[in-house]
Amino acid sequence: MQATQYIYFFTYDDTESDLCKLESKNIFATEEKNRLVFSDLKVEPSSSAFIKSRIDVISSSEDYTSLIQNIKEEHISIDDFKVEYLIFEGDATRYAVRLNKLRDIGCVIEGLSEYYNPTTIFALCFYEGIWYFGILIKDEVDWHKHNDKPRSYSNSISIVVGKSLVNIAAEGDRANTLLDACCGVGTIMLEACFSGFDIDGCEINWKICRNARENLSYFDYDATVHRSDIKDISKRYDAAIIDLPYNLVSCATESDVLHIIKSASDIADRLVVVSIEDIAHLIVSVGFRVMDTCVVSKKGKRKFARRIWVCEKNEEVHLEGLTEMNNRNLESVFDL
Repeated sequence: MQATQYIYFFTYDDTESDLCKLESKNIFATEEKNRLVFSDLKVEPSSSAFIKSRIDVISSSEDYTSLIQNIKEEHISIDDFKVEYLIFEGDATRYAVRLNKLRDIGCVIEGLSEYYNPTTIFALCFYEGIWYFGILIKDEVDWHKHNDKPRSYSNSISIVVGKSLVNIAAEGDRANTLLDACCGVGTIMLEACFSGFDIDGCEINWKICRNARENLSYFDYDATVHRSDIKDISKRYDAAIIDLPYNLVSCATESDVLHIIKSASDIADRLVVVSIEDIAHLIVSVGFRVMDTCVVSKKGKRKFARRIWVCEKNEEVHLEGLTEMNNRNLESVFDL
């Protein structure tokens, strides 16, 4: 049996299911299944709006008695601990039996337990014929504080969507540099800064730019917001996030949208674009291809939906362009 280092448990409502799957694919290279992902990759639960908890697996076994023996051989000695039983899809273990198993584990851990204020929480779970035991790390949802930012607009994306866009764009890798190309009041930037990503913002409207800077300063985040048209940004980034203008206050024509996407494509090889209309033809026109997409609707407002486009530079088009350019240069040489 192949050992798994980490088990991630996801939670989301039905309007967020596709977004969660898209995020998990970009972080873990696999979709969550039954709200779970088994991985060797260590990710902090608070970096995602959907990861409720992570189990750092200490031992696993198809046989419960063997699992208890394995735990005993670990010689775990700790005070103020607690053991929780997590119920996953397909686990029909009755409540009384679950309590007995928690007592079994408590008996093989050396130290005093603490039910109300534990310093360490262990977890026991059963999934697809295997018992797992490990340390439970929960999302403390500290990032919810961003809902209290001093400047906000009714049309801003939610912090849940903002966190996902950051993870999708960076593919969970904090070494990747990000640009929030139409940053608005900084909703996406706040989530990136909270999770330790390197992000800049760009906003052409001076008043909105000032509001974004105020929000970042309010939470003591250090990030640059350029008051600029994106076409004037020369710095290169690993990925750009574009939440396109769509409402009556910040409406944009197709020409405006193309300008934004084209400008972003000049300084990043990966784009994550949010729109309310089909923009596939615009993405293709700038030499990018759509790698994945999903739709996110608002709770209680299913008629209003945003589409998220994950795009990367079309290398075939890029190589064809280089070949054509080289051929023209050769022709110029022969003309000489």
